[in-house]
Amino acid sequence: MMASLTELGKSKEDKLQALTDVKNEEIEKVLNFQKALESIIRKAAEVSRHEIENNFSELENEILEEKQNDQVDGNSLKETEDKLKKAKGNRAQRFVCCKIADKMMKEADSQISKQKDRTNDGKRLVFTPNQSLMKYVDGLHGIGMVGVNTRKKTDIYQMKGSQDINIKVNGDSKTCYSAGCCLTFDNQLLVTDCSNNKLKLINTDTMTVVDNCRLDSAPCGVCCINDSEAAIACRDYKIQLVSYGNKMTLTRQIKTSHLCYGITTRNDKVYVTDNGSSLYIYDMTGNLLQTISQDNAGIELSPCSRHVTFSENGDKMYICDLNKGVVCLDGKGNYQSTFSDGVLKIADGVCLDGRGNIFVVDYNSHNVVQFNEDGKMIGVIIKQQDGLQQYPRSACFHQELDRLFVTMSNSNVVKIFELY
Repeated sequence: MMASLTELGKSKEDKLQALTDVKNEEIEKVLNFQKALESIIRKAAEVSRHEIENNFSELENEILEEKQNDQVDGNSLKETEDKLKKAKGNRAQRFVCCKIADKMMKEADSQISKQKDRTNDGKRLVFTPNQSLMKYVDGLHGIGMVGVNTRKKTDIYQMKGSQDINIKVNGDSKTCYSAGCCLTFDNQLLVTDCSNNKLKLINTDTMTVVDNCRLDSAPCGVCCINDSEAAIACRDYKIQLVSYGNKMTLTRQIKTSHLCYGITTRNDKVYVTDNGSSLYIYDMTGNLLQTISQDNAGIELSPCSRHVTFSENGDKMYICDLNKGVVCLDGKGNYQSTFSDGVLKIADGVCLDGRGNIFVVDYNSHNVVQFNEDGKMIGVIIKQQDGLQQYPRSACFHQELDRLFVTMSNSNVVKIFELY
């Protein structure tokens, strides 16, 4: 009895820790969304500043042009005055100069009169604040909905439609090979292309590639570490960090002693698979904290590890293995179970729906299989005839729109499946 109570108490402590971790992550989401809103406001303010500058330049040019014309007229009058003085004894020349001066003075009077009218035409720079925007922002209770998510989906997802996103861009010399993908904090799509050594950013509203950057080696998995930076697992023994804020830029690298394939992050730690038997855990500065290679019985954990992800509350970790199916660890890296339910032939990609379900991409069967969080198969939700003609490699799920993104090898498109 005491042992059971002790175990129960430990379970509660683990749940409390997991709850604290989730709280911190949700607060981080609030801060990241705040930064995104501030960025939008800054860009809008910059537009208004540019409009003021443009209007100022137009008015300034008008005044400078008038000033220049005034100077030309003044110089002409001065020249005529000088000629009149020189023509003091020459009546004919004096007559001509007087006529010219009279004409110029009338034109000058006319220009002065027009300029006075324009000076008083009411032109001035004016900025009128958008009071509707101010009223709307002032009336906000918060910047998002906050609650306790109790949504669970226990039945199988159905597909109601699909779309293709063309990810081929200028400079791509080969057919794309999308080995990994993830959604950013604002639900844009990052896709690796290991054929062309690129990371590509896709706007999920317009379904177009809006930015890309070239890498110096073949990328595999990708994950976001904050609202403007991503980490990419590269085959040539490194993790490449990329800023994707205003313009994609390579930032720093974390050198490793192993090939890098799958990658995810949680609580300022980076978890990397090696396409072999180990899972490596690093801190954000690149220090290796832990290597996990065996299960509790000392048996090889995962002979061919691929993509990796965490459960919603961080208490479980799922690693795809080409031979075994899906290997489940607890949040600390302790082996829990392995599942395939006899249907997975070559498990490659994995993602969650946030409602207690796991999507596993089967490379060999050209399908996506739905499991519950305990590893029980719910069913096959996407089949080869639904559009997975090429070998599927990775997946990520848009929880608000129920969209499943699936990348493929040797294909210039990413598939989007609308689910319900």
